[in-house]
Amino acid sequence: MPNALNWFEIPVTDFARARRFYESVLGITIAPMVMGASTMGMLSTDPNAVGGAIVQGEGAPSRDGTMVYLNGGDDLAPVLARVAPAGGTVLVPKTEIGNGFGFFAHFVDTEGNKVGLHSMG
Repeated sequence: MPNALNWFEIPVTDFARARRFYESVLGITIAPMVMGASTMGMLSTDPNAVGGAIVQGEGAPSRDGTMVYLNGGDDLAPVLARVAPAGGTVLVPKTEIGNGFGFFAHFVDTEGNKVGLHSMG
């Protein structure tokens, strides 16, 4: 098993607002997809990487529960700097993990989800 994680979903209540937030913070374009009663927006479509999406449907946003860490690129500082202007809140600034494991940060998105970022630089 190459990755312990192979898919994740971040629940949202307002898809358009969440889409604007994640597009701004991650610097990507998110295309909405309707799947039954849910609307999804893929955060990664690389078939060789772990995938995930924002999803408006059954789930409820939360600061509690499982923590998802998004890839912060080569240096998560520029990504983290876009959180507040996009409507989110930084909870933990860029922090060194130690032992060569890189850096992490936590933020709350526009929907109320607590999400992490990770980078090696």
